[in-house]
Amino acid sequence: MDQLNPYETPKTFQLHRAEYLFGVAVVTGLMIANFSELRWWVVVAGFFYIDVIGYLPGAIAYKKANGGPVPKIYYVLYNFMHSFITQGAVILIWCLTVGPEWALLIIPFHLFGDRGLFGNFMKPFALPFEPEAQPAYQKMLDALGVKEKAPKGHEPKEAKTPALQPAA
Repeated sequence: MDQLNPYETPKTFQLHRAEYLFGVAVVTGLMIANFSELRWWVVVAGFFYIDVIGYLPGAIAYKKANGGPVPKIYYVLYNFMHSFITQGAVILIWCLTVGPEWALLIIPFHLFGDRGLFGNFMKPFALPFEPEAQPAYQKMLDALGVKEKAPKGHEPKEAKTPALQPAA
């Protein structure tokens, strides 16, 4: 992957996720080291508010659409709430208004976990809201001569929802 080819092979995707798993480990270590200072209501609220605002509305819309397309606002909400920029601003505002605290580490824990544990990065408009294998991905790997196959779930079959066409 580079600035002219912003896609990943299965191996680079694994390596990318491994970097975020390292982040999960560091943040977990810091939270354990400061366990007695964690305010648990902040931990719980900080973990869940990202998905309550950024994921659940889109997941519900996707389910209601029976796997069909959902309005782009759900992608925007997901990407906005799962952005390190947005969440960094939330942490900064909290620190300036309430004060810094160890419980805020749950926010990077959530983002690192989504990327490292689940492989969830920003949602492109051109793909279904929930992950679906796209046959074009395996074709791209084949065209590039990539030896490793696409991750499990990319068996040749039609995706439930065809990828959207790029804007002209």
